Amino acid sequence: MKIIAIVSGGLDSVTLAHVLAKQGHEINCLSFDYGQRHKKELDFARTAGYDIGGYWDLIDLTGLTKHIGGSSLTDDIQVPDGHYTEENMKITVVPNRNAIMLSIAYGVAVARKADAVAIAVHAGDHFIYPDCRPEFISNFDAMQKKAIEGFGEVKLLAPFINYTKADIVKAGASAGVLFSKTWSCYKGADVHCGTCGTCVERKEAFELAGVKDVTMYLK
Repeated sequence: MKIIAIVSGGLDSVTLAHVLAKQGHEINCLSFDYGQRHKKELDFARTAGYDIGGYWDLIDLTGLTKHIGGSSLTDDIQVPDGHYTEENMKITVVPNRNAIMLSIAYGVAVARKADAVAIAVHAGDHFIYPDCRPEFISNFDAMQKKAIEGFGEVKLLAPFINYTKADIVKAGASAGVLFSKTWSCYKGADVHCGTCGTCVERKEAFELAGVKDVTMYLK
């Protein structure tokens, strides 16, 4: 299949791209600049696209940032430390982010005559992010079938929807992912902070997966 894969540069989406490519699919990686403070993740997304021998494109959504702000990922609000399941992590939500990105990805898929759009949402995201939950994915897929009816048949793939982060690490290790070429930290410094929600989740995932974590952390 020809697949438009949404790749942020994070561990999950880079693993997704590698797993799908290893399965023999033609992958077009699509990334989004929505004004995130950890914009350096996009460098890792570009690298992933080239590493799998596919294409990489960047969509500029920075014009939307001021309209969908209020998140610590886009505004001058402190990124919280702690575990992903803590209540204070809700400040990292960018309203409707996945729906916006998926809508654009579907448009690209139709234009390029692709067979599917892929996104790396997983079970660890369900608590905080409503647009990462199974019911969102299934309903969005149904809505998009209506939106492009008569112009293309595009599937929505979310193969990690019931995976834990540790499951994704295991899948990435099996697919030969170089995890040093992925970025998770929401603070976007030179190295991973080790204390924000995504860093804590990343550390935990490698430990549970029994895979060596080569990531450099400040703490």
